[in-house]
Amino acid sequence: MTAADAFAGAQRAAGVIAAKHRGDLAGAQELLADFPDEQARTRAFELLAQLALSILRAQTGQTMDELVKELSLHIAAASSD
Repeated sequence: MTAADAFAGAQRAAGVIAAKHRGDLAGAQELLADFPDEQARTRAFELLAQLALSILRAQTGQTMDELVKELSLHIAAASSD
């Protein structure tokens, strides 16, 4: 997988999230189906998460460990609802 492929996948993953957020579930499913396989999908969402956390780190000044800890707490709280 080339770097261009990885970033195109991350962009597609962002599109999936945006489509879901606006209620376009069919569009999200279509974008998910465009991934060649599960491994490519996983790598795309991993890269998207890394990029999003890097942006947040740059804006907040928090360390990556602090951000991941905070995110983990939010995930735990959301899963207990």
